[in-house]
Amino acid sequence: MLDALGPSHWWPAATPFEVAVGAVLTQNTNWGNVERAIANLKAGGDFEVRALAALPDEVLAERIRPAGYFRLKARRLKNLLAMLVRECDGDITRLAGQDMETIRGKLLAVSGVGPETADSILLYALGYPSFVVDAYTARICQRHGLTPEDAGYEELRTFFMDGLPDDVSLYNEFHALLVRVGNAWCRPRTPQCRECPLERFLP
Repeated sequence: MLDALGPSHWWPAATPFEVAVGAVLTQNTNWGNVERAIANLKAGGDFEVRALAALPDEVLAERIRPAGYFRLKARRLKNLLAMLVRECDGDITRLAGQDMETIRGKLLAVSGVGPETADSILLYALGYPSFVVDAYTARICQRHGLTPEDAGYEELRTFFMDGLPDDVSLYNEFHALLVRVGNAWCRPRTPQCRECPLERFLP
């Protein structure tokens, strides 16, 4: 994948906090929409945990409208912001001193933060070796006979974390490349297997 596509330079964000916000906003949408929503938040001049938490729900929702499901995502973002204020006084980098599974549990306890969002924050914002799984990852694994078709998120995550060394940069690049291959070739209904760099690994 790396030979075919080159480095991914993922996650594109200026700060760990921006990664966390993007991880919530990217649910069920594409990155271009997330970038527009984050640009709106920054344009407001209050792109900071406590300032965003203090915004009225309708104002926050309107700013993130480009990301879709904007009212739902505003509530989810507010939930995450409240946790950051409570757990680390609004400074997400303070979470990095804790055990990874402890932080993961705290993130998963936030309403609206699922495993993919939590692991994205752990890996890309906080630098923990927590492999991120998404629909692209599942599809590629299933089509290549690596995991059962009914494998859930935790089973897929464990598959990668058991098979790879605990290496943040490796997890970062590996996940990003799976997303790029899934988007370009391993499509849900019209897979482009002959052109795919993983074609020779098919069963």
